[in-house]
Parts: sequence; C-alpha cells; structure tokens
Amino acid sequence: MDALRFQITSRASFERLCQTEPDTLTDLERAARFLYVQRLAFGGKVAGRSFGADTRARFNLNTLGSRLDDLHERLAGVVIECLDFEQFLRRYDKPSTLFYLDPPYHESEGYYGKDMFSREDFARLAGALAGLKGRFLLSINDCPEIRETFKAFHLEQVDTTYTVRGQGAGTAAKELLVSNN
Repeated sequence: MDALRFQITSRASFERLCQTEPDTLTDLERAARFLYVQRLAFGGKVAGRSFGADTRARFNLNTLGSRLDDLHERLAGVVIECLDFEQFLRRYDKPSTLFYLDPPYHESEGYYGKDMFSREDFARLAGALAGLKGRFLLSINDCPEIRETFKAFHLEQVDTTYTVRGQGAGTAAKELLVSNN
C-alpha cells in the first residue's frame, strides 16, 4: 500500500508504468505496478494495454485497502500455483478432482503476454485432458478449430454476451463448454 499511497489516476502515470520494465522493480513494486495498470487498462488486457475511457477514476486508494482485505479473506486456505498446465494437471489429478479451465480464447492468445499461450497449446491441453483421472469443465469461444481440437470430448454450445467491464449492451456470442462428463 505504501508504494501506491500517493499514486493518482492519470494517463501519464499509466503510460509511464506501462513502459517500465517489470524486471527493474522489486517484487512489491512490480505488484503495485501491475495492480495500478490493470485497474486502469481498457478491458484488463495484459498485452497491448490502453488507458480506459471511464469518466471516473478506477484506481482509488481509499477503497483499495478494504478490497485487498476482502480478497485476502476469500483466498485464505487457497494454494496459488504458477505451473505449466500439464504440470498442474498431473500434480492435482485424482478421481475426485474437478478442474475448471479457462484458457485464452482462440485467436486471442497474445492478449495475456508474449509466449504465455500459443495456438499449439490448445492441442497440448486436449492431450493432457484426455489422460485425466478426474473430471474437467473448460469454457472457450466456439470456432471450428476449437471444435476440431476438442472433438474427443463432450461439447455443449452456450449463448453468452461479451462485455468489457460490464458496460454497454455487449455482443452476443457462442461459447463451448468442453467436458469429459
């Protein structure tokens, strides 16, 4: 919180922090930078961020403390992992496990950062899911390439609405729920 105490919402600060290399910061400075930039970025994208167009300042230190307290309470007892999905699935797979997976949407892989998830990773994910002892539910955008990649599983099309931060009417879309029943 100290790293953010005097930070105000401004396009100049947003752009300066976007251009700051995270590797030059301490862990706490990097976390503060990420929190600030994500709160202000349009659509919450990690790659290709742009300053949001909301007329209200979305970064408010007066409410941040209580929001972080709520988050801390909600995550009490939760283990956070930073693993490749194949390692994660192997580590936690057992017959009683239910995995929920929400990979990047097909043709949106780059939104999450360079080399975080590639088109080839969809096939790798399908292969890893095929060997599970437990159950899984995966949600993803509906397109022919995804249907082909996950054709060995149960596919259910659902209607949804895409919005950015819940604003506006949104756009009707089709998604797939993929499962091994």
